[in-house]
Amino acid sequence: MQEHDDVERREWQDPEAILAGLGLGPGQVMADIGSGDGFFTLPAARMVGPRGIVYALDSSVGRLNRLHEKAEEEGIENIRIRAGTGEEFVLCEGCIDLVFFGICLHDFPEPGAVLRHAMTALKPGGLLASLDWKKEETIRHGDLFGPPVEIRLSEEEASALIGEAGFEVESVEPYGEYFYLLRARRP
Repeated sequence: MQEHDDVERREWQDPEAILAGLGLGPGQVMADIGSGDGFFTLPAARMVGPRGIVYALDSSVGRLNRLHEKAEEEGIENIRIRAGTGEEFVLCEGCIDLVFFGICLHDFPEPGAVLRHAMTALKPGGLLASLDWKKEETIRHGDLFGPPVEIRLSEEEASALIGEAGFEVESVEPYGEYFYLLRARRP
């Protein structure tokens, strides 16, 4: 079932194109916060190569176990899996080039704490990117699609939260029909 979900998700999100557009490349260190079973983590690990590292942080041990299994099947050894929440975890201090939130910033009970931890983990000048749902009803194949509108963050709400955490918001752009991509830097 999960592989089918990933195939369908690729119809509306291209993880390789998104990550390449963010400048992810060989030898870099990325944190995939709310990584789930690796929709963005696995492509990122391939892109940074054996000299790079991708941290995968998620609260679901089951999803992280699936990520571990997929990485083993592909022979990918540069993923560091961490079970926990963004509110309780600082992955490292000043070691990460890109902190990425793939349609999950709206899910955190305390997004301010998560963003402060991201600030601590990023290198000076490092990039934070948040791909998230537009704050509007989304319909796919005639059905409501995605999380309830009331828990989504608008582009303005996300920009304000990220700015309050000390980041300099560089851009907020639509991504496809359902999402926006926000980019911000650690000063």
